[in-house]
Amino acid sequence: MVFLPAIAPYCVENVTAMGTGLKAIVDCNSFYCSCERLFKPELKTKPVVVLSNNDGCIVSRSDEAKQAGVEMAIPYFQAKDLIAKHDIAVFSSNYTLYGDLSWRVMETLRMLAGKDNVEVYSVDEAFVNLPDMTQEAAANYGLYIREIVEQWTGISVSVGIAPTKTLAKAANYLAKKNKQLTRCVTAMVTPEEQRIALRSMRVNNIWGVGRSYADKLINMGITSAWELRNMSEQWANKQLGGVVGARLVKELRGESCIDMQEQLDTKKMIATTRMFGFPVNDILSIKEAIATYASLAAQKLRRQRCSARTISIFIVPKEEDRAVDFHHGPIISTRTTLPTATSVTNELIKPAVQLVEKIYEEGRFYKKAGVMLSGLEDDKCIQGNLFVPESKNKGRFLMDMMDNINFSMRGDILKFAASGTKRDWKMRQELRSPRFTTRWEEMFEVR
Repeated sequence: MVFLPAIAPYCVENVTAMGTGLKAIVDCNSFYCSCERLFKPELKTKPVVVLSNNDGCIVSRSDEAKQAGVEMAIPYFQAKDLIAKHDIAVFSSNYTLYGDLSWRVMETLRMLAGKDNVEVYSVDEAFVNLPDMTQEAAANYGLYIREIVEQWTGISVSVGIAPTKTLAKAANYLAKKNKQLTRCVTAMVTPEEQRIALRSMRVNNIWGVGRSYADKLINMGITSAWELRNMSEQWANKQLGGVVGARLVKELRGESCIDMQEQLDTKKMIATTRMFGFPVNDILSIKEAIATYASLAAQKLRRQRCSARTISIFIVPKEEDRAVDFHHGPIISTRTTLPTATSVTNELIKPAVQLVEKIYEEGRFYKKAGVMLSGLEDDKCIQGNLFVPESKNKGRFLMDMMDNINFSMRGDILKFAASGTKRDWKMRQELRSPRFTTRWEEMFEVR
């Protein structure tokens, strides 16, 4: 294999200095399943599925599981017979493991291309800026990226390379469609390569074209990405949502319109939400859950050196008789504004628990709860309060000590009593694998 000679594999400066002529999308293959297989090599060629929160639905499938007929997002209980028939390995979601391995993949890409040339798009995807190069060189460099990521992290990836983000996503789709033929890498640098690829791709598989727009386009006789690419910008502006549609058509033509996004280190809102392990109806369990989620949100808040002025909570009843919220389904919520922005856990737990009493209805069962912190302020900019005793203002020092102990011990070794001790309401993870990379007691053993 011939690697791109102008890019020294371990020289970040060379990559950064050469400009950003092409875009690559690096997408982990069946990411959750790949993470589970990493420490279980006997599963490398066997079907694997991973379940959603509370072991509810199937959210990740290996290629072998797809071939066995396992559908995406179906309830676990509906697939049990098929899973047993094909001896499919099943795992609960292990977000601690997935998050750590995701970080390793992204760090590898930053080492290869430079920090400023990598945009983390999701837990298993990242865009990478690349310099201008030939079709052959782009394909070779895509193979190089794939091999290095897999060698360094153990996670297999697919790589799509093209002049724009939309075309790169299209290339990545085609790379995954036939992995043996493409070796998980597709480059669409030349107009001819783009024409061949887009002719074979249906409009419903284009990044940014949702189901409703795909149905609309197909009804209008536009079935392939190539046909959409040849429509005028004026037509796209009218038929596909204005500027967004016109931009999509330009991207398909190779005109870069979607820039790399700057990575945001500071969030504008912090939320912690979980499903209960089973529907609960006692207020004590709900208060314990809200206190636990407020503690977790406070830790995230302190990590980015911010404090919150507004705290919101919500609970989701089991019955489907409330107004539907887009993310949480039927939801009952309330919030309060604090007199002073804070990141001290107990100062957030107290109002959060008090809010539960406002929305809890005796006799009802609830399946989910959450805490959201907003009105975030940088710790350096918070106005002091003359009426608060000095000792109270030192609560942050105690929180830092608590965070350090919990981080070093991995878990909430130290916690407030309001969070409970047994926590019978916790989310079910009956099939969770060990957290191999972040817990000393769960590390992988080689014998």
